[in-house]
Amino acid sequence: MSAAPAPPSRRRRWRRRVLAALALAGAYPAFVMVAVYSQWFAAGLPGGRNGPADAYRHSLASAVVAYTSSPRCVDWVTAVMERDGAGNPSRAMDAHNNRIGARIGAAATTWTAMQREVRAAVDHGAIDARSPEQITWLAPAAWQDRLY
Repeated sequence: MSAAPAPPSRRRRWRRRVLAALALAGAYPAFVMVAVYSQWFAAGLPGGRNGPADAYRHSLASAVVAYTSSPRCVDWVTAVMERDGAGNPSRAMDAHNNRIGARIGAAATTWTAMQREVRAAVDHGAIDARSPEQITWLAPAAWQDRLY
């Protein structure tokens, strides 16, 4: 007759819990990236950096986060990553579009409606839009077709 395996030590259980928490924490950003980039690549918009495609990516990512968690998460990320728009026109554009995306995501009733609303907002966007209700991007001379 073999002896039963020893129960995991307290330390091992703690490590397992920490690893599980880290895996979950990494899964959410991966989910957001997949959700955003699958739509972004299919959109075929110009201006991967500073243009309509960049505006779409930022507003959609913010909408996804607001829809699946909270607009406060978008506020925090915008404050950290975009410095709330301070410093240069590209950061200001990104922060502006993040706020619009967060509002769309927070108000959306379904996942499909959220995606549709973001795309409609981008389709009605403009160069250097100042309205807090309108998606914006920089002039075509500032566009770069990078994938980030």
